[in-house]
Amino acid sequence: MNPENVIADFDLEQFLPFRLNRAAEFVALRFAAAYKAEYGLTRPEWRTLAALGAALGSSGRMTATEVGAHSTMHKTKVSRAVFALEERRWLKRTQDEDDRRAEHLELTPAGIRAYRDLTRLARYYSAELSHLLGQEGLQALSSGLTAVEKAMPKKPR
Repeated sequence: MNPENVIADFDLEQFLPFRLNRAAEFVALRFAAAYKAEYGLTRPEWRTLAALGAALGSSGRMTATEVGAHSTMHKTKVSRAVFALEERRWLKRTQDEDDRRAEHLELTPAGIRAYRDLTRLARYYSAELSHLLGQEGLQALSSGLTAVEKAMPKKPR
C-alpha cells in the first residue's frame, strides 16, 4: 500500500477519538471559565471537588487514588489539587488506621457548601448546553456516548 494514499485517505476531522476529545475540550473549557471566574478553581481542583462531592451519597470520603480513578487524572494533578483545596479548608485528610500510607479525603462543611454552589453553576451550564443542543441533539449525543461507553473496555489493553 502506498503511504501517500493512506495519508490522503485519512480525515482527522472524522476520526472519532479526535472528535470526542475536541468536543469534550470545548465543553469543559466553557465550564472551566465559569468556575474559574466565580471561584478561582483550576480544572483539577474542580474535578477533585466534584469527585469528593459525588462521594457524599456513600461513604463521603475517598483516597487520592480513588479520586484519580474517578476523574481520570494523574496522581500529581490530584496531589496538587488536594493541597490547594486543603489550603482553602474545603477538604481534610485523615490517615487510614489500618494502612498508615493511605489517607482518606473528605469535604469539610465549607467544602460541602462550595460543592453545592458549584453544582448550582453546573446545573445552569447543563441547561445552557441543553438549550444549545436542543432535545433531539441532546438525546442523540447521550445515545452515542452510551454506545461508546458500553463498547469500550474500562482500561486500555
